[in-house]
Amino acid sequence: MNKKLYLGVDVGTYETKGVLVDAKGIVYSQKSIKHEMTIPKPGWAEHSPDDVWWGDFVKIARQLLNDKDISPDQISSVAVSAIGPCMLPIDKDASPLYSGVLYGVDTRATEEINYLNNKIGADKIFKFGGNALTSQSIGPKILWLKNNHFEIYNKAAKIVTSTTFIVQKLTDQCVIDHYTAANFTPLYDKSSLKWSNELSEEIIDITKLPELKWSTDIAGHLTKKASAETGLPIGIPVTVGTIDAAAEAVSVGVRQAGDMMVMYGSTMFFIGLCEGNKSEKSLWSAPWLFENEFALMAGTSTSGTITQWFKKEFAKDLDSDEALQILSEMAEKSPIGSKNLITLPYFSGERTPIQDPNACGIIFGLNLTHKREDIYRSIIEGISYGANHIIETFMQSDFIPNKLFAVGGGVKNKIWTSSISNISCLSQELKSKTIGASYGNSFLAALSLGDVGISDIDSWNKTKDIIKPKPSVIYEEQFKIFKKLYENNKTIISK
Repeated sequence: MNKKLYLGVDVGTYETKGVLVDAKGIVYSQKSIKHEMTIPKPGWAEHSPDDVWWGDFVKIARQLLNDKDISPDQISSVAVSAIGPCMLPIDKDASPLYSGVLYGVDTRATEEINYLNNKIGADKIFKFGGNALTSQSIGPKILWLKNNHFEIYNKAAKIVTSTTFIVQKLTDQCVIDHYTAANFTPLYDKSSLKWSNELSEEIIDITKLPELKWSTDIAGHLTKKASAETGLPIGIPVTVGTIDAAAEAVSVGVRQAGDMMVMYGSTMFFIGLCEGNKSEKSLWSAPWLFENEFALMAGTSTSGTITQWFKKEFAKDLDSDEALQILSEMAEKSPIGSKNLITLPYFSGERTPIQDPNACGIIFGLNLTHKREDIYRSIIEGISYGANHIIETFMQSDFIPNKLFAVGGGVKNKIWTSSISNISCLSQELKSKTIGASYGNSFLAALSLGDVGISDIDSWNKTKDIIKPKPSVIYEEQFKIFKKLYENNKTIISK
């Protein structure tokens, strides 16, 4: 086989996936590896950079190349994405000096957020970067490192995110895409598309930050050392890459203003491409992957992680591999509204739109008639109310979604996808390929070489199904109560 192939790899919160795809979008090989997120303390979330980020990439590359019909010299280019934004200090040899501190699920920098808002000013931070400081912001996490481990901060040659770390291991080049950099609030100036000397002053010497580029720019070429570790050919181009959610959006055809991705995973994530450089304090904003394009984003702190928690703690009698499917089938027997149960899904604080790292979960309305399936359905509906709260916030910022594209492992959960459509009263498109970010990366790898155009993603991944809404007065009324539950209890549910 001499066909040209594009390697896409994505490192997620709990799983790494890799795929080899040709210029028509046909998948030739696909692999995945499970890994763990560590929680050393409440509110902390970490990965091992060597074992998970780089280690998984090496394993995936070698597994893909071990397929009998694949030859290394077929690989034309590589694109990588990973969970993010993350914070990792590295030395001059790109060796980690600390664990990889994860995105908004890690809430350790609350004090630093408060300090920066007071010192610099919340309005000034928003004006420069288009984003408020939240647990998603990397600036406060760098300041946390500086305050608590100054010797590590001082020794660090660079402070990078997960994708940057992998790309540097592949190419010896330390780069970051603008979309990811916009999440380094307050270090990034969204107007000039540069690191801000003025706002960085309180936090970091900007020479410690990666070089800014666009996602499909070529970061560099595979080094001899990286080739020896991965089995990939020396000298093949490697793109700058991006965050996993952005690559996932690409994989399902998000490419025009008004397109919105709804990602169903361990957390939920939303990306809407918008006309012009919009900002909204309850959401996040960033330049998109390509010049002169912009996006609004949102994300929950938990979603699939709550279903995993419920399975682990309350479904021990069910077969582990089939437990979530069985629970979903059981939940379908519970009526809409879960017999008047309402769940606040803030089991690890919440990101958008409430931006409250101290928020906690509530299961409201329990009585002796409720069964396991009612509680599980209420959890799914609670996650869906949270998603609708985000969609409502998008609309309040004058973003009107033309199309919703559903993606991620959670799309297999029909009660989850239907709940979101029924509550939001919006249809969702399901694509034929649900591989996710790694598939989007393969497309970006091909795009970086000019072998495809952006509209070719429509033929790469065609629409398989459309989830149409079935509105309910019950959902309408419960959503009102859902929002009141948080507002009326936020002062007493703090951790």
